[in-house]
Amino acid sequence: MAHTSVTEVATMILAHNWAALRKLVSGWRVPDIADLLVQLDKPSRVLLFRCLPRKTAADVFSELEREDTDSLLKELTDEETRLLLAYMRPDDRTELLEELPGQVTQRLLNLLSPEDMKEARSLLGYPPRSTGRLMTPDYVAIRPDWLASRSLEHVRQRGRDSETVDTLYVVDSDWKLLGAVSLRQLILAGPSQAVAGIMTSPAISLSAFDDQEEAARVMDKYDLSVLPVIASEGVMVGIVTSDDIFEVAQEEATEDFHKSAAVTPLKTGYKDASLWLLLRSRLGWLLALIGVDLIAARVMAGYESLISSVVPLVFFLPLIIGCSGNTGSQSSTLAVRDLALGEAKADDWRRLTLKEMVVSAGLGITIALIVWGPAVFQGGTGVGAVVAISAILIVMVGGTVGMATPFLLSKLGFDPATSSTPLITSIADILGVVIYFALASRFLEL
Repeated sequence: MAHTSVTEVATMILAHNWAALRKLVSGWRVPDIADLLVQLDKPSRVLLFRCLPRKTAADVFSELEREDTDSLLKELTDEETRLLLAYMRPDDRTELLEELPGQVTQRLLNLLSPEDMKEARSLLGYPPRSTGRLMTPDYVAIRPDWLASRSLEHVRQRGRDSETVDTLYVVDSDWKLLGAVSLRQLILAGPSQAVAGIMTSPAISLSAFDDQEEAARVMDKYDLSVLPVIASEGVMVGIVTSDDIFEVAQEEATEDFHKSAAVTPLKTGYKDASLWLLLRSRLGWLLALIGVDLIAARVMAGYESLISSVVPLVFFLPLIIGCSGNTGSQSSTLAVRDLALGEAKADDWRRLTLKEMVVSAGLGITIALIVWGPAVFQGGTGVGAVVAISAILIVMVGGTVGMATPFLLSKLGFDPATSSTPLITSIADILGVVIYFALASRFLEL
């Protein structure tokens, strides 16, 4: 593709030179064809897509973003859509169907064959964001009493329809998962060796009802590229592969990144998002944060006489607020990270919050030593003492709030990433203002 321009491809399409176009793209990888499609204008995009072999078209379709798939579906006939859905992998088809409006999903389901419809409905029956929605039922299973030679022959017969044959799963007559064996182990085993003698048991598996994030965590922990998925009573119903897990991890990371910045998670990139979507994703959070900041303004207004009497206090107010908010956002980020990776649990909040209090005290003392001198120079020893002590207390409070809030949300069943940096910063700011002026009133006897 590096040596072929979009203009050249568009010229072939305009000339209806389909033979040359098929020959050109036949050697391309699926992601490269997908990149080309989105660069073409809409009519050319549809014509090129129709020119692709059916299996390639299904794989390319799975690589496209939501907006591009919606656009293509509107241009394809019912027969073309039926063939597209038939050639898509079950997990990719499920992902497409769950993102579409209910009426559209029902129309597409009606285009499937009875067997594919039953399979699609079964996968869509699992809870949203569960491993069951992510899995594919296309895998190769073998029996423990089979010999290695028979198992390899079974792989040759059924492997073409499976998403991967790197790992084979051993099941009994009721399809209960007994163990796993790699293809390498099977090839290196003697032809007359039984599968039961070489399989690893028990196999690491997931429930179809487990959250997709759990699948990513388990796959990373055990360094696996594929995981079996079981239903009730240990019956194997499918597999989850690393490519799907990578997409989930990327989506979760993007979602957490957006939430941490007080942005409602977007399903698309900034470049492709509409103006209304961008406005809606950010306005709600900003309005909520304005409400929080107005509280801080009201608190400051209550100390109007103090501020007018000791003007130098105002000079150090941005520093005090900044220290509190920054410390809170730092500790919140660390807490969300550990919770997301499973390195900390909701029940760890006491121990980790106490640990953060100690760390924040050290940070506060360091900052106090730095700002004490300038504060004394600007406002005298009284202001210097207020600024230094406030720095210690405010940093400790900010760090504690930032650490505890994600754990509290997790314990209540909410996403810890919801404790966004701007929210933590705003809360810490209010507490910082209260502490600062309360200390000033006491120490300066005003």
